[in-house]
Amino acid sequence: MTSITVPAIYGPVRSWRFGQSLGIDLLGAVSTCSLHCRYCQLGTIEQLTCDRAEFVPTQQVQTELQQFAAASDAIDVVTLSGSGEPTLASNLAPVIAIARAQLHRPVVVLTNGTLLGDRAVRQDLAAADIVAVKIDAVTAGQWQALNRPVAGLNLDQVLAGIMTFREQFAGQFTIQTMVTEPWSKLDVERYKAVIRALMPDEVQLNTPLRPRPLTHQLDARGNHDGPADPHWRQPRSVSAEVLTALGHQLQADLPLPVRHRYEATPLSAC
Repeated sequence: MTSITVPAIYGPVRSWRFGQSLGIDLLGAVSTCSLHCRYCQLGTIEQLTCDRAEFVPTQQVQTELQQFAAASDAIDVVTLSGSGEPTLASNLAPVIAIARAQLHRPVVVLTNGTLLGDRAVRQDLAAADIVAVKIDAVTAGQWQALNRPVAGLNLDQVLAGIMTFREQFAGQFTIQTMVTEPWSKLDVERYKAVIRALMPDEVQLNTPLRPRPLTHQLDARGNHDGPADPHWRQPRSVSAEVLTALGHQLQADLPLPVRHRYEATPLSAC
């Protein structure tokens, strides 16, 4: 916990996935997550944990949201993301309810899925309109190398938790995947097997394009461009050609929409 108070609401920012998005950060001044992904736009995660807590008071969020109610027509969605993993916030459910009641817009939660084995987390997330779950790797070795989970997390158990949530969730369920290097044929086949089992409403492929701060900065919550500064560095990413080819390869074999960072409309099967 920290005594520093920072705004919980940021944006709106333009999301290639969801349009004009008003962000809600339930983690506060200290970046907090169960993963420490190599490409994370937040920089070094300051608190690595799987323990839930109330980091930002619900009343603070409610008060800050009031100033956006009159301008809600300019907002497409409200997104819970911010300074880490939003499901770590124990007040996730009431904030979802408040955001929907005040702004009358769909509520999106971006999650890494690591806490979905917890029934309480699944119940909290059930109130969202759209849940986008990150799956960057489908083998334990790749997951450890790219996503660098907190000690004790197990990929098979995380995937099982995601599957349980998928079976119970009535809203729109999306899988988001960050591609940092070209995939092998075996990688593609393993990924398709996971996607077929989950059958999300959509797959969204991304690649890290935003400069990454070396230390946590609140500006990283939005669509920052990153100044020419030694405290920011360019992450590893793949080209538009590589991401497009992967998108078409997946779309050819999966009976669901596949979108990617360079082309936000559904890819046609080919």
